[in-house]
Amino acid sequence: MTEGLYGKSLLDLTELTEENFIEIIQLGIGMKKDSEKYKTVLSGKILAMIFEKNSTRTRVSFEAGIIQLGGQAIILDTKSTQMGRGEPVKDTAKVISSYVDGIMIRTFSDQMIQEFSKESSVPIINGLTDHHHPCQVLADFMTIFEIKNKLKGIKLAYVGDGNNMAHSYLLGGSIVGMDIAIASPKEYQPNPEYVEQAQKIANTSGSQIIITDDPYEAVKNADVVVTDVWASMGDEGEQEMRTQIFHDYQVNDSLVQQAKSDYIFLHCLPAHREEEVSSKVIDGDHSYIYQEAENRLHAQKALLVKLMAKEK
Repeated sequence: MTEGLYGKSLLDLTELTEENFIEIIQLGIGMKKDSEKYKTVLSGKILAMIFEKNSTRTRVSFEAGIIQLGGQAIILDTKSTQMGRGEPVKDTAKVISSYVDGIMIRTFSDQMIQEFSKESSVPIINGLTDHHHPCQVLADFMTIFEIKNKLKGIKLAYVGDGNNMAHSYLLGGSIVGMDIAIASPKEYQPNPEYVEQAQKIANTSGSQIIITDDPYEAVKNADVVVTDVWASMGDEGEQEMRTQIFHDYQVNDSLVQQAKSDYIFLHCLPAHREEEVSSKVIDGDHSYIYQEAENRLHAQKALLVKLMAKEK
């Protein structure tokens, strides 16, 4: 029997075991098939949602998710709260956690969310930070599991900026035994700290980690091909420069011919067609971006239940 997640936080994917991943994914699939069965499981529970970064999918999926489970959401924009006026994280965390049953935070600083978790009396969920995007990868792995019926032994190739998505694929993939290949320009490759962390995990799980500046090497024989925008939130001022640097990293017909014939394409969205991905690929038969986006709802509902509902 695996260790329960009740009352714990999810700041990055290293806080999950392979068994936790499978449990969350299978629960998410069950909820997707029969949402009525779970409509009161978090009755009376309140989820506070703190946003410092703009959001579409994270906000709607978490708010809809807690409501569908019988709970309620309180939406907080840091600009309209005392956090925007410089209230210490410690004070905010202690106070808000005394009012609610869980807190989802979408922010820039990983240090901020770590401090918030340290001071909070309720579970904290990382809805996105500069270095991690665990909930998106839970949804992506759920999508892969639905289509491929496994995670272990799958090769996932990520092409583009070595950002929070790349970090989360490295960590999550190494935990569940997926082979992860990341192709980025040398100056935009993933943070070495997370590469080293993933490699240590991979040494136990048996997965293979590849970091390269050659997208064709990364995509060769891939089961899953993934990309993300070239300029993440906070990097918009570098868009023109990055467009030139990443020019050869577009996921297009030429590149995906290196993947397996039954490969699937994923993108966390929003996407810029004809920049990081061609329209032909993202709107083609191998693309599962909308199933992936819908699975944010189901995977996060499963996560909320695991963190906020006592097992009977």
